[in-house]
Amino acid sequence: MWLDTALHQAAGLHSFTPEQQLRVLPVVSQADGNTGSTELETLWQICSSLQRLSHSVLVLDGTTAESERAPGLRQLLGGMVWPEGMAPISSSLAVLPSTQGLAQLARRTGPAALAQLGALFRSYAVAVLYAPVPLLTPLVQASTGVPLIMTGPAAQGLVGTYRQLKHLALHAGPPACVVASVRPPGAPMQSRPTAEALATLQASAAAQLGLRVHTTTVAAGHAPDIQRLALQLLENACTMDASAPLGLRAPSYQEH
Repeated sequence: MWLDTALHQAAGLHSFTPEQQLRVLPVVSQADGNTGSTELETLWQICSSLQRLSHSVLVLDGTTAESERAPGLRQLLGGMVWPEGMAPISSSLAVLPSTQGLAQLARRTGPAALAQLGALFRSYAVAVLYAPVPLLTPLVQASTGVPLIMTGPAAQGLVGTYRQLKHLALHAGPPACVVASVRPPGAPMQSRPTAEALATLQASAAAQLGLRVHTTTVAAGHAPDIQRLALQLLENACTMDASAPLGLRAPSYQEH
């Protein structure tokens, strides 16, 4: 699993010149396994694409809990200092166990829920919040970020995706959501069924939830598709000013 890679590469977070801004990208994890390993692989590819564009990337993994043997966001929020000399490796993806830490942040209200991230992770340009929708929702509300939901091709996962959109719409009220239909490597193209399923989802979200949903299709492993999605997420991220931890700027939603 890619989430086991570079688990502690977020060490030395305070040893670099601060970035002017930290962009927060909310990504919904699929608990029902609709996309399985394809979702994780696509997320890894998105992060790798951002790294190739010279953005330092950190993933706060809300699907993995912190522990004494695997400290993460909760320990950092509690004041833990990483050992000196253990700095992030630019060629590796920094991933932190974050279930408890994100839950701690989610109990706060308003911009204060994410204010500490700008100070803790000022060495990074991008922080990906990867978590199940109940955990992610309060953080989306606090950040006014545009979350990404990945689903399967055609109608695969359509019902589950709508439920996630409904939860976000009712409890977070984001300005918009992005739904990416991901075609696994080697899977047959289903252009028309996929387009019809996404159009149905988009219309239902608008009519029943009042939620603006931008849909896109991605072939897993296809570099141009991955880069297009990565840039889209980056453009629509919530931006935090590291020099002023309470400063959150809502994204100006861009469609492609």
